[in-house]
Amino acid sequence: MNIYDFTLNELENYLVSNGFKKFNATQIIEWMYEKGVYDFNKMTNLSKNLISFLCEKFYFGHLEIIEVEKSNLANKYLLELNDHNKIECVLMNHDYGYSLCISSQVGCNMGCAFCESGRLKKVRDLTLSELVLQIITVEKYEKKRITSVVVMGIGEPFDNYNNIKRFIEVVTNNKMIGIGQRHLTISTCGLVPKIYEFADLETGVNLAVSLHAPNNAIRDKIMKINHAYKIEDIMKALDYYIEKTNRRVTIEYIMLDGINDSEECARELSRLVKDKLMYVNIIPYNETSHFELKRSNDFKIKRFYDILKMNNVNVTIRKEMGSNLSAACGQLRANVEGSGK
Repeated sequence: MNIYDFTLNELENYLVSNGFKKFNATQIIEWMYEKGVYDFNKMTNLSKNLISFLCEKFYFGHLEIIEVEKSNLANKYLLELNDHNKIECVLMNHDYGYSLCISSQVGCNMGCAFCESGRLKKVRDLTLSELVLQIITVEKYEKKRITSVVVMGIGEPFDNYNNIKRFIEVVTNNKMIGIGQRHLTISTCGLVPKIYEFADLETGVNLAVSLHAPNNAIRDKIMKINHAYKIEDIMKALDYYIEKTNRRVTIEYIMLDGINDSEECARELSRLVKDKLMYVNIIPYNETSHFELKRSNDFKIKRFYDILKMNNVNVTIRKEMGSNLSAACGQLRANVEGSGK
């Protein structure tokens, strides 16, 4: 078994069920995550019987970096999994530290009209180890400490909900990855039942919702998920989430020329989120050769922003950090898979 597929509690239960002590799990975790030791035989405070058992039952999984695209503010990594499927993650250099955007699935079935990730359909969910190892792999490669993580890469995180829950345990455990809950963000395109479940966890983890339209007519055209969960369903679920957690929700909004970037769209969005514990993150669209959709020009983006501001909506325009990379989410993977590499 890949030892990175275990949370601390799961490893404790497994060792106890096999006649070892609960504290042995903490010892192993400390060697792995704090000391960076990936050989059971070098874990000097473990008994010979335990080392022999671990060597028989477990291995240390890893991900292969097969391509890196670099810019001043962001690096994008194409990673190969053990079954030769490929995923992406992106390291971003912010004033406050290094943030890693990771993938949650191989491909995506959500089928958003603007998204490269969904152009290659979902193959499978990522395992816990494949989620965690994106962080470990990039930290080892860059020799830098990652201080925040967003699950916003290839895939729909809430479509891999059980592994995402376990991932949160590993990432926020101080004996493991050790990133604070408020420095971890999970994104969803609007799987309403999972928003309620996530709210009931009552963690301090951030929630971001890819809305990208102020009304159902527009959202139906660009996001298939809206046929299942309408905007009013999403907003009701977010009200519940805010009530349960008192955490601010990020509303992601990609600016698409002539689709969702009009002044009326800005006013509609203002009415939708005003007076709620939410803020809007306006995202300039990364155009790709596979879609006809175009990015809104800078004037429209600024005008959209100004209208939200005038209506007392908390709003930011996302800083562009990788315009010279295969910047669209899933684009590097799609380019490589499409070329047959």
